[in-house]
Amino acid sequence: MSDENEKLENLPLNDWHRSKGARMVGFAGYHMPIQYNKDQGGGIVAEHDWTRSQASLFDVSHMGQLMLTGEHAAAELEKLLPGAIASLKPGRVRYSLLLNEEGGVLDDLMVTNATPWIEPVLDEDGAEIEAGRWGEPAYYVVVNGATKHDDIAFLREHLADDVTLNHMEDHALIALQGPKATNALGRVMRGVPESLVFMQSVLYDFGEWPLRITRAGYTGEDGFEISVPAEFVQPLADRLCAEIEVRPAGLGARDSLRLEAGLPLYGHDLTAEIDPVSADLTFALSKKRREEGGYHGHAQISAALKNGPTSFRVGLVLDGRLPAREGAEVFAGEERVGAVTSGGFSPTLGRPIAMAYVDKAHADVGTELAVMVRNKRLSAKVTAMPFVPHNYYRGN
Repeated sequence: MSDENEKLENLPLNDWHRSKGARMVGFAGYHMPIQYNKDQGGGIVAEHDWTRSQASLFDVSHMGQLMLTGEHAAAELEKLLPGAIASLKPGRVRYSLLLNEEGGVLDDLMVTNATPWIEPVLDEDGAEIEAGRWGEPAYYVVVNGATKHDDIAFLREHLADDVTLNHMEDHALIALQGPKATNALGRVMRGVPESLVFMQSVLYDFGEWPLRITRAGYTGEDGFEISVPAEFVQPLADRLCAEIEVRPAGLGARDSLRLEAGLPLYGHDLTAEIDPVSADLTFALSKKRREEGGYHGHAQISAALKNGPTSFRVGLVLDGRLPAREGAEVFAGEERVGAVTSGGFSPTLGRPIAMAYVDKAHADVGTELAVMVRNKRLSAKVTAMPFVPHNYYRGN
């Protein structure tokens, strides 16, 4: 949460959240809802459980939405990201990492090839005068709220001058997440869920509202992120929450859901001092780019791939009911072997879970460890992640 003295801004849905009884907290420089009124079905655990069984609407407008355009935009992004951007087809989405020259993670982000298709020009008889074609290459990038201004400065410093970066400050971003999200969205926007599988994105005109809808999210559940001009977000939120499956949910449930999904949180599980190999994010390093390099930190990351990292992000399940919080020390016998970076009580599993960085020698699944919580050593075991299986829709 933000420093008490930090000046906080309001998101476009600020009044909407307050009208629904949300408890607001400072996060990433904004007033944001952490949970809603319990009298109306709110509360962190209730919102978490509702998302697991129905669908919840999260406001993630604090995230940075960027549009990068230009003939060489993909090649320029590949200098900074380890993912294969040039081969990303229009409408496809890729998780990637913004890296510094030492291979440390400056941010994790989502890149969408948003290159527009320009329809053919027809004469009055329907004959084609000009063929359809792809327009100027464009990449829609969503970055973390707390790092967006640093990300923008870094990108502007390192991208070539012929790449234009537009910070879409006039857009809000909401996330509809849960197994019933497709039912609700399908009634509001017919045909949209059927047109997308996980990590695909489409432009959609909802009446006068131009939307970018992406089948993704950060809860481990099936769902959609919807980028919408800020002036339309409140009526859109009202329309979605009018569906019987949909309730608003706050930051508290979003954090417990992403923890159960084993998804790292930037600033906690990821920092500029942590490389992708240590963070167990090697899936974000495409094979071709691992071999060919050409991006920030390639030499250091190659060495970590070859030799193995000295410490590794692992999942822990703890005995008892006390959750381990960030900074809790991890022990193997009397030896300190690491520290917790994210932790909490899992509503789905009914026990404490955590992510931690531990020495390589103690990172194997099944390793018995201990975590210091409130001056007590609690037994813990290294476990595979996600803690709760992902529920992404990848097609039939």
